[in-house]
Parts: sequence; C-alpha cells; structure tokens
Amino acid sequence: MAAMAQSGTMQRRQFRFGTISDNEFPGKAGKNVMDQRVVSVDPEAMIAEITRLRAEVARLESRVEELDRLANMDSLVPVANRRGLIAQLDMMIARHERHGTPAALLFVDVDGLKTLNDAFGHAAGDAALIHLTEMMVTSVRQTDMVARIGGDEFAILLDHADEASARETAARLADRVAGCEFCFEGKCLPLSIAIGFTHIETGDSPISVLDRADEAMYREKDAA
Repeated sequence: MAAMAQSGTMQRRQFRFGTISDNEFPGKAGKNVMDQRVVSVDPEAMIAEITRLRAEVARLESRVEELDRLANMDSLVPVANRRGLIAQLDMMIARHERHGTPAALLFVDVDGLKTLNDAFGHAAGDAALIHLTEMMVTSVRQTDMVARIGGDEFAILLDHADEASARETAARLADRVAGCEFCFEGKCLPLSIAIGFTHIETGDSPISVLDRADEAMYREKDAA
C-alpha cells in the first residue's frame, strides 16, 4: 500500500516493503511472519541527488581524461612524451598496414646541451629546449606530432609523409636551427641539431621505427 502526503508542488510517497517467510518446512502450512519496513521517497530530493551524481560523474570523467593527457605529455615542454609518441606510432603503423598511408619519423638530437648546462646552468639548458621545441612545432603541420623522448632527444612523427617530404622537412628544420642563436641572460650561443629519419613499413613496431630513425641520426652525425 502507498500513502501519499502533500509536499509543496510535489508529493512525498511512502512505500511499504515486506518479506513473508515460512518458519516451517517448505510446502507445509505453518506460521507466516512478515517483516515490513516503510521507505519514504521525496521526488524533489531524488531529482536533486540524481543531478548531483551526474555532475560528479562528469567531473570524474573529465579528471580521468586530464590525467591521461598529462601522462602522455612532457613535464618541461608542451609536447608529447615518449609514452604519447609510442601510442601515436601504434595508430600510424596500424593505419599504414590497413590502408597503406605513408608516414615518417624524424629523430632529432640537440648538440651541445651538456656544454650549455655546464657553462650557464640548467635553467639555460631548459630555456634552450623550450626555444627549440617552439621551432620544431612551428616548422611542421598541425597534423604532425612533436615529442620529447629523452633529455636532449626529440622525435617528430610526420603524417602522410613519404621519404622525399620527410627529407625536405628534416633539411628545413636543420637549416632553421643552424641559422639562429640562443641567448640567455645576455650570453648567446649557436644551436645545432642532428636529424635522422625513416618511414613506417609493414610489420613495424614503434620500437623498430624509433631504432631505425635513431641509427639514421647517428649516421648523419658521423657524416657531418
């Protein structure tokens, strides 16, 4: 049975719940005992609680998304870290194997960062990395990914890029960096980078692509 009481414009409902048990053997007549309890439900309070819970779930989902994003970002410069790059490489490799979409990876090593740190301190080295990161980001397309994968090592994942376009991007970036000086507290030093690149192949893994680009970068250093 339900008893109803007026509460503003909404009605408070009371529901009576009970369980009937047989204290004798099943199927035989015996004494029935009914355990009853009354639950009072306020529709306005219920709607308010549902609204609160939905807002809390949305807040938690947003927080999880933010933590996942931060887990894939570098702590110094506003680009992806190694974890974020590996995840994107996985997707690029899968797309290449399904559709044959070309992609390439540049491996960038910053020359002389240790010398800069020793001469001017780590604050100067950090500032140089931030400056170089900005140059890399503004030298590629928005569909490409720049990632810092080590102390002085970066990777640039080029979307829809064949060997010729990867080579052209690497040369343009190297020339741009070589043509500028980095200044910190009135002291200026030239910057330089070494770049190797490879393209994604069928059967690749993220590590195999990184290793090939790394080897290409060292060959480029040896030839310089």
